[in-house]
Amino acid sequence: MGFAKKVWALLVGIKDALVLALLLLFFAGLYGALAGRPGPAGVRQGALLLRLNGPIVEEPSEMDAIASLQGGLQGEALRPEIRERDVVRALREAVGDSRIKAVVVDVSGFSGGGLVHLQEIGAGMDAVRAAHKPVLLYGTVLEDGGVLLAAHASEAWLDPLGGAYLPGPGGYNLYFGKLLERLKISAHIFRVGTYKDYVEPYFRNDQSEAARAARTALYGAVWGELKADIHRARPKADIDLVTRDPVGWLRASGGDGAKAALAAGLVDHIGTRVEFGQHVAALAGADDATSRPGAFAHTNLATFLGDHAESSAGRAIGVVTVAGEIVDGKAGPGTAGGDRIARLIDDSAGANLAALVVRVDSPGGSVTGAEAIRAAIVRARDRGLPVVVSMANVAASGGYWVATPGARIFAEPGTITGSIGIFAVVPSFEKLLAQYGVTGDGVRTTPLSGQPDVFTGLTPEMEGMLQAEIENGYGRFVGLVADSRHKTPAQVDAIAQGRVWDGATARTIGLVDGFGGLDTALVAAAQAAHLPAGGWHAQYLASPTHAGIAQFFAAFRPGDDDDNSADNPASDGAARDWVGLVAQRQRKGLAAMVAASARMVAAGGAQAYCLECATAGGARAPTLWRSGRRSGVLAGLLANPYLALLSGAL
Repeated sequence: MGFAKKVWALLVGIKDALVLALLLLFFAGLYGALAGRPGPAGVRQGALLLRLNGPIVEEPSEMDAIASLQGGLQGEALRPEIRERDVVRALREAVGDSRIKAVVVDVSGFSGGGLVHLQEIGAGMDAVRAAHKPVLLYGTVLEDGGVLLAAHASEAWLDPLGGAYLPGPGGYNLYFGKLLERLKISAHIFRVGTYKDYVEPYFRNDQSEAARAARTALYGAVWGELKADIHRARPKADIDLVTRDPVGWLRASGGDGAKAALAAGLVDHIGTRVEFGQHVAALAGADDATSRPGAFAHTNLATFLGDHAESSAGRAIGVVTVAGEIVDGKAGPGTAGGDRIARLIDDSAGANLAALVVRVDSPGGSVTGAEAIRAAIVRARDRGLPVVVSMANVAASGGYWVATPGARIFAEPGTITGSIGIFAVVPSFEKLLAQYGVTGDGVRTTPLSGQPDVFTGLTPEMEGMLQAEIENGYGRFVGLVADSRHKTPAQVDAIAQGRVWDGATARTIGLVDGFGGLDTALVAAAQAAHLPAGGWHAQYLASPTHAGIAQFFAAFRPGDDDDNSADNPASDGAARDWVGLVAQRQRKGLAAMVAASARMVAAGGAQAYCLECATAGGARAPTLWRSGRRSGVLAGLLANPYLALLSGAL
């Protein structure tokens, strides 16, 4: 027995030693990761390297440490996102920084962004070029967004195995009408708005003429704005050659995508990463710290921004960001949690702000979440703060709802906005169950007892109340817009009906006041607060984050780093050729099909969401399966988890 105790004690000691060793290794790695991050004093004479590995977004999602551990350090939780205003600020600072001899934009791992964001980055690239500093871009497979950025570069380089294409906005949606009929699933539709076609896939087999007309106008405007921007920046680009007969254009170059892009004037040079790096080194200086081929002296985005602190002179103008899907609760950043953003606005009461700018990049979402944000903005306005709204890529449905308290609303011609309307979808399975001999029976004390019942169907009274609830929500939405835009409800109803508008048309019909980005909105807010030029600065309202943990896991992100050598690949999942790009799109299409099916039962409350706006505007895909807070006269009834009240989609 004594021997056994000694053996057991030895095993326990070994276990404790191993645990201690693992803990020491973990904290040593944590310290090394945090200590090894580049500091603000690390700006080198050479090039500013902007490695755009991932999507351009208005507000990056906070690193989810738990999800990172569950999904692995190379999982989706570590997918990098690049804040648009960080890139724009870096480009502006590069103009006057004598240490920066050139700007390098690497889009090998670029996964897109909204038109407005890309145009603002393009304008920043133009400013660098105007300061007589070259802007050099390198990519592999370029689509619309990559081609637009390439148009603003002094020199655009393409990998010999790559290509550049202009597929343009648009595509097909899936329609489940026949499938649901065959499966005997009833989709109860409640809506207000001729153009609210989000529900069409659940009872039609094709697109309605109203929806087709609206989307044709929207996509035509966005596509025209994209082509015009490319043509202004790169007049030699032959867009018609690329889009009129893409097969003939590609075959004329022997099926070589890179040569076809060069022939169409979309890029200037074809070369390997090593050849590109050698060219940059000749302009900006070689990297003496390494012997890797293609290396050049450079400073990355994080280090450069750390060396250029944002101004804090004068009074503060608060900027609150409403980015991503609007949901109930405290979600975000990257998702617009209504309670979180409302608290940010309310907490700013003690910050001595001179004005408030609401920056919106959202296709909408939860009605109650949007209302929580709107109400907080109204409270700020009632405190005497001038409120100005700045729309980015998309500010539709719930995204427009939160914009209604603004004294002035600014958008860009390529902004997607409007979508003033509400609808609901409630699936029920009584026909399907009856086919297998399952029926329902019982006793009701009122017509609403047990309703809504997705297994035995909805009573006429239940359907009538749901339609009344949707109509009431639409009336409230129209009323808010009418008060904001100084119109009658009838005038708003004529331009509402769930229709989505491009920014140029929205200005014509009075949904926005003028063109301009965030800078324009800030200047307007400063003028409304009677602040002199140079007597103010932007203060971005943000929730405190777990910076240490987030920074540790961010160290493993395959994104913006110091390695610019030829053997540094693009981020995981990036397409390397045209076939890979097609496969990538195919995967996204399958995921969209699953998401479209799930949305019938996913929402936790009334929604003001514009599904197509999320795609066309470059916003994130919606987050499914969120529990939410319910409101309205049907609060108790809406607790049924199978009930989906969705609104605001095209």
